[in-house]
Amino acid sequence: MIVERLPGLDLLRAVAVIWVMLFHSYIVGGLGPDFEWLSRFGWAGVDMFFVLSGFLIGIQVMRPLQRGERLSISGFYARRAWRILPAFFVVLAAYACVPSLREAPGLQPWWQFATFTVNLLIEYSKNKAFSHAWSLCVEEHFYLIFPLLAVWIAGRRSHRGVPRLFVALVLFGMLLRAVVWLHDTASDPPRNWFIEDIYYPSWMRMDGLLVGVMLATLRTYRPQTWVRLQARSNECLFVALALSCLAFWLFRDRTGLLANTFGWPLLSLGFGLFVIAGSTQKSLIGRWRIPGATWVAAISYSLYLSHKIAFHLVEIALKPHLGLHTMLTFTLYAAATLLLGAALYYGVERPFLRWRDLLNTSPSSNLRVQFQSKGNGFR
Repeated sequence: MIVERLPGLDLLRAVAVIWVMLFHSYIVGGLGPDFEWLSRFGWAGVDMFFVLSGFLIGIQVMRPLQRGERLSISGFYARRAWRILPAFFVVLAAYACVPSLREAPGLQPWWQFATFTVNLLIEYSKNKAFSHAWSLCVEEHFYLIFPLLAVWIAGRRSHRGVPRLFVALVLFGMLLRAVVWLHDTASDPPRNWFIEDIYYPSWMRMDGLLVGVMLATLRTYRPQTWVRLQARSNECLFVALALSCLAFWLFRDRTGLLANTFGWPLLSLGFGLFVIAGSTQKSLIGRWRIPGATWVAAISYSLYLSHKIAFHLVEIALKPHLGLHTMLTFTLYAAATLLLGAALYYGVERPFLRWRDLLNTSPSSNLRVQFQSKGNGFR
């Protein structure tokens, strides 16, 4: 596969995974009051990954269809399996077999992780360990149906109906979240209903993936429009900042009705505009390579899987000997996280990707693809 690395997309991916890890620092006491602003909205890094994933994988699937080639469904799923499962199952085995590695005592049954149903069945108040696997479940559920969606899009003589379908799906998600929020607020079930009924379920969190696929559709079937957008990439960047700030303003009350009805599509649209800006070297974020960003982007999936284990190991080993919220403590957490993520990437993830390409598991393995996509949401 011939690919071109785009520094803007690498930067977005690196920022997203670092942001998520900063958010999850709450499990070891957080960053302290002086740096709380860095981590408060870090959960949004997952939404950036959703947009990137929909865009990058959408292009990989849609381009051969646009050229009239037949899509190999089995090849698509094989590539996803080689990409996602090896590192995931290594981390799952660590969580299941070595309880001392868990950042929280309770863990859902292993088979729920293995079948990517943990986001639908989790008892969050009891079993928080490895709960960040919920986002992988959302992506895998989406990609069960995405090839059919891509084939449908490719079969349209006129693609005018495609935007209407995407808008309808986003509006349906908004309505569904509002209805569930109103129902649960009224009934007040004795559990963390926000996480279990709104934040984790796949049908509630498709906004980012849909925006990413919409961008991929535009890039594939309306290339002239895409080029015009890229020519105005810095304008897209400033609008992206404005929309993201508006979404975060709504998310001041993260569990509120307005945030969960309007906040997710606004945030996803803003992140989609970031992706447009990042996909061209003409933009402010795509013009220069930030040292280290490409490497962090490359190992982002392994970092995402393993970072809570790294946090926990540092906490039990060194926290009694260190002051709280010091720069030294933060540096040790960061170093351990990067070391463990790199070990998982170079020891498991990368070898399996090489074996995948050697075995040529997909007819599309020799496609020319413009955009490099690393990590989960991430590739």
